[in-house]
Amino acid sequence: MSEHFAGVSRARTEALRAEAARAYAAARPRTQAALAEGAGAYLADVPMHWMRDWPQPFPMLVARARGARLADIDGHHLDDFCLGDTGSMFGHSPAPIARAIRAQAGRGLTYMLPTEDALAVGQLLNQRFGPRRWQIATTATDANRFALRVARAVTGRRKVLVFNGCYHGTVDEVMVCLDGGRTVARPGLVGQGTDLTEGAVAVEFNDLAAVEAALATGDIAAVLTEPVMTNSCMVLPDPGFHDGLRDLTRRHGALLVIDETHTISSGLGGYTAVHGLEPDIFVLGKPVAGGLPASVWGMSAEVAARFATYDAARPSGHSGMGTTLSANPLQFAALRACLSEVMTPGAYARMDAGARLLAAGLERAITAHGAPWHVARVGARVEFICAPEPLRNGSEAAAAHVPELEAAIHADLLNQGCLIAPFHNMMLVSPATSRAQITRLIAAFSATLDRLFD
Repeated sequence: MSEHFAGVSRARTEALRAEAARAYAAARPRTQAALAEGAGAYLADVPMHWMRDWPQPFPMLVARARGARLADIDGHHLDDFCLGDTGSMFGHSPAPIARAIRAQAGRGLTYMLPTEDALAVGQLLNQRFGPRRWQIATTATDANRFALRVARAVTGRRKVLVFNGCYHGTVDEVMVCLDGGRTVARPGLVGQGTDLTEGAVAVEFNDLAAVEAALATGDIAAVLTEPVMTNSCMVLPDPGFHDGLRDLTRRHGALLVIDETHTISSGLGGYTAVHGLEPDIFVLGKPVAGGLPASVWGMSAEVAARFATYDAARPSGHSGMGTTLSANPLQFAALRACLSEVMTPGAYARMDAGARLLAAGLERAITAHGAPWHVARVGARVEFICAPEPLRNGSEAAAAHVPELEAAIHADLLNQGCLIAPFHNMMLVSPATSRAQITRLIAAFSATLDRLFD
């Protein structure tokens, strides 16, 4: 067993984690009492299993959140750089969205019919993300699943190509990875009943030769990708990668589906608009309605026309797409407020400036401590990565992920009043995040490194 993690001794890592756990528990007697009384109703004591993924010995119970601050029931106030893992990227409860939700709540929550807000949202989506034919879903998982159904329908092909280490929600087709160069089902899947490799193939991000070889088989309906890999240690695209990907998919008749659920941090219109990408289908979830469950997915006019032809010849019956509560009026009220008043050029300018400040501060701290790490950024999204060089693919990202060390750092930062995402080392800067909050996080990160490095 190695005595070091990414330049840090195992002993120091374990000592910091233990110290952080003791301090966290001692500071939260009310939380512990509440959990002891009420958590037992849930499987594994949490409403969603991933709530166990935080590095603390027991979950924090949130009392309220506003802007970029969060308070727990024991009265601790935290600078929130997790922001619901992007769901609250524009801050908690932006005033225009809160007003819109309150107003719509008095008019009804779901009708199975559209509203005038729905018509306005269609126009706003075209303004923000380019002209497409849109549909509304409840999560990006749903949107990706439906987008892949459309891709298979219009191409007559079965398989989807994804990148090793990707994440696009709980869509079956993305739950594959590479093992010795072969596509296999990801380890740890619960109750898996089918052979996922019959419908999916995985290749490494930034490997256009592997993409071309997979597409040359002629059975790939779509390539589903994030513009930047974000649910691993962050992997940025090589220069020319997206141009090559677009050229290859067109040449081989596969659709290109871009999932912007995390990379919407890039700027107004997401990475697609900032970098001029041309997806056949565009997917966005999480922050598009300010954190209210909602997602959008839009087809190009050409794909929409192909799908209309397919749909006209389809026998009547269940399509396998859509859920009853999707496209409800509460979603449209929040979508309209977010797209028109919250997701603005000014908001992105503040986010980008703050993220630049944060990235520079983290880099200074890493350099000052001689840590063999680096910082990656895509717009308002910043990560420190416990590896010396930028990463190129999912295999490198997996090797750079150091769960024990990262958990100790996250726990120590929280005890200093700074909350970052439990998954990897992601930090988001919202329009509500102040310079003082960024300065506090940089100082807390440096203090944590003081405890880890000589």
